[in-house]
Amino acid sequence: MLVLLPPSEGKASSGRGAPLKTESLSLPGLTAAREAVLTELVELCAGDEDKAREVLGLSEGLRGEVAKNAELRTAGARPAGEIYTGVLYDALGLASLDTAAKRRAGRSLLVFSGLWGAVRVTDRIPSYRCSMGVKLPGLGALGAHWRTPMASVLPEVAGSGLVLDLRSAAYAAAWKPKGEVAGRTASVRVLHAPTRKVVSHFNKATKGRIVRSLLTDGADPKGPAELVEALRDLGYVVEAEVPAKAGQAWALDVLVDEVH
Repeated sequence: MLVLLPPSEGKASSGRGAPLKTESLSLPGLTAAREAVLTELVELCAGDEDKAREVLGLSEGLRGEVAKNAELRTAGARPAGEIYTGVLYDALGLASLDTAAKRRAGRSLLVFSGLWGAVRVTDRIPSYRCSMGVKLPGLGALGAHWRTPMASVLPEVAGSGLVLDLRSAAYAAAWKPKGEVAGRTASVRVLHAPTRKVVSHFNKATKGRIVRSLLTDGADPKGPAELVEALRDLGYVVEAEVPAKAGQAWALDVLVDEVH
């Protein structure tokens, strides 16, 4: 099982670990594309601060993020699972998983990123600010920048099992499973059952709890149909839309009564 996650906008501090080495990250086929983004981002943020804030879409209160980006090559690095924070990652609670579940997380979870493309939670990265929606002056839109290298690298990473896609739309744009891989991909939407509406906070929290449940249970569904059964066995109310044709992803709705 491969689980595709969005990053968090907020991030923990880099800490005092050794600086990043892009060649040490997982998915080495993305190294050149990572270096291109990293080089331009550092150069942008080391120059005109107001221009950098405008490009990155940062408010005045987030001015300090520009200086942080300018020092990415020398900043300390920590496992990505410690860097990413926020509602989904709080609910996932990687730090409190038992040893076996942590091993499964290291193998299964892939976090998409405007800067790194995609990283495993065990990859050591510094804290940064660069969303997938950013358009860097020299590279253009990052979603488009990542499509070609992702199309080359991700099908192999997906292997032959289930792909559980929990990404937001901006990050899903960087790689869309196709063909046989799409046929074993399931995307999940979390709905407030009484209103049938998506509510951002508990959408993220529920997705975090779903991943935690699968990891702690040791569930290893081989495809979308098996995922539906696994989630129902774990107590979730799931509605599944079976694709009309082969080679299309499944769409699952998880219904939640309470907003929390």
